[in-house]
Amino acid sequence: MDDKKIARINELYHKAKSEGLSEKEKVEQQILRQEYIDSIKRNIRSQLDNASVKNPDGTITPLKMVRERNINGK
Repeated sequence: MDDKKIARINELYHKAKSEGLSEKEKVEQQILRQEYIDSIKRNIRSQLDNASVKNPDGTITPLKMVRERNINGK
């Protein structure tokens, strides 16, 4: 998410607190907030997919493989 959209989220937040938002602005705010949340989720997922776990036996396993193993029950 770019800085312009984040600035707009903040602008709408402050306007909502001071004078209120029109229906159109409320919809815009919800859309921007959802975009922001989705962006954060993608970033966290990417970081976790690139993380690794050190096993007790000293081997290193990518976290993505650990997650898949837990989902599949192996």
